[in-house]
Amino acid sequence: MIDRVTEYARAVVAGKVIAGTPHIQACQRHLRDLERQNTEEFPYHWDIKRANRILEYAEMLTIAEGEEPIQVKLRGFQDFDLGCRFGWLNQKNKRRFRRSYISKARQNGKSFENGIIGTYVAGFGGYNYGKLFTVATKKRQAKIAWEEMAKFIQADEDLSEKFKVYDYKSLIRALETQCTIEALSREGGLDDGFRGIFISVDEIHQHKDNKIYKALYNGTRALDETLVSMITTRGDKLNSFCYEMDSYCLDILNGTATAEDFFVDIYTLDKGDNLFDPKNFIKANPFLAGNEDGLNQLIIEAQTAKDMGGSELRDFMTKSLNMWVRNADDQYVDPDKLKKCARNKKLDLMRGKECYIGLDLSGGGDLTTLSLEFPLDDGHFYTYSHSFMPKGRLEEHIETDTAPYDIWANKKLITVTGGQMDFKNDYKFIVKHLKDIISEYELQPQACGYDPHNADGFLADLEELGCPLIMVTQSARFLNDATVDMRLNIKSEKFEYDQENELLSWSFSNAAVVENSFGEIKIDKKVGAKTKRIDPIDACINAHVAYQKCNEIENQDLEKNMEEYLSLMGWDK
Repeated sequence: MIDRVTEYARAVVAGKVIAGTPHIQACQRHLRDLERQNTEEFPYHWDIKRANRILEYAEMLTIAEGEEPIQVKLRGFQDFDLGCRFGWLNQKNKRRFRRSYISKARQNGKSFENGIIGTYVAGFGGYNYGKLFTVATKKRQAKIAWEEMAKFIQADEDLSEKFKVYDYKSLIRALETQCTIEALSREGGLDDGFRGIFISVDEIHQHKDNKIYKALYNGTRALDETLVSMITTRGDKLNSFCYEMDSYCLDILNGTATAEDFFVDIYTLDKGDNLFDPKNFIKANPFLAGNEDGLNQLIIEAQTAKDMGGSELRDFMTKSLNMWVRNADDQYVDPDKLKKCARNKKLDLMRGKECYIGLDLSGGGDLTTLSLEFPLDDGHFYTYSHSFMPKGRLEEHIETDTAPYDIWANKKLITVTGGQMDFKNDYKFIVKHLKDIISEYELQPQACGYDPHNADGFLADLEELGCPLIMVTQSARFLNDATVDMRLNIKSEKFEYDQENELLSWSFSNAAVVENSFGEIKIDKKVGAKTKRIDPIDACINAHVAYQKCNEIENQDLEKNMEEYLSLMGWDK
């Protein structure tokens, strides 16, 4: 049996198909999962028949729009995006992927693909009396995917016998399964309580927040199978839910976040690509640039954008190249560089060693993190990081954020404190945890760098550590040296951390550089990433400040002693 999905993924990874890095990573993820399927670590398996079934169904459909009807013929990227979502199954033979995020330039068939999925799930998915929705902020947008489904039905005599289309109600009913497909919008009163077996969420770059997504996704929890399919072209609003979701999805693709139920595919140009070179257009336009007429239209748009600049260029970059228009140079570290610093190294290998402590204290009860930095004999530094969050906040953030805090808690990267009604961190508990680590691993703390914010209440407890306490002022002037040095250590792979600490690598991916008027830098959250925490990296930098300050003092003492010695010997002149 031909495995069209895997054949395409292999072609992309081998460089036989021109593709941007995120799409290549999506294909690599599929191939990597094939190698580890049916293992304790990865209890999913690939079913070629289930994947091919939706592809065969799609190619029985008719495209009515145009001069004359034509039969659907899928391209390789459509084989991949459709087949992957239906071919991966869990141990119960239910679909693995419960949500998906696909981002492409406009007019590349996003709603077309969701139209295929909607009619397939409603009529042939094996579920009776299920509800399916097409959703957007405005009814007109919500009806785009719905109308794709209606057109497929009306263009096919056999499908017309299996479905009834009520255009005036924006409702489709599958007559055999009694499943319904309805177009909904926020302006039309979309709220909680929707239990959809398939939900097409269109153009999320237009969504002001994540309320629609969370309401719909939370409503699917009791279902064995569901698919919340988010489709969008990137926009120009960095302070948005779409930007947060896009960033999280990139983390999934590059391996800094784990979400096995989430299918992600992003078609875009790479950093450094020539925006006006036609051979790059297919990276963001796998359908449009795959045919001569579409490519020629893109070439015309590119020339106009190049000549006019300004808003015309901005629109071309977002809508035709699917790029966020932002300054990528503000990123603190390159994720690929950071991945090279990951090691199969645990805290027990640091037993008996000297360390420098860093503490970042959250204000309202979000992440609080402690970090231990160990200078190694080869000039490298090993960093241990652990975070804390009160249970009330954890459950709150699982609802509102796009980060798997519950998974990280299960992996013991976060210690959950208190009960459901606890929303503040217990700093004394955290200090006790630190003392227990020091005792268990016979560590030798040399200094502790702490954020003075909220520290007054437990300074006395920190003094019991028996090492100098260094107050780390959170200003660019104070933090510049440590921030710059840590970045250089990462670039030169002198920074080491446990490869299983996804929370730490996720924190690094959220960090941007901000600069004061003197050119001194510190880190902050990226623009628009208000729920993307950087507390673990803050703690790492506080620990590095402690290391630098202690060694600064030692170096100053050595210089002073040498001056006194030279003076005594009469060699000071």
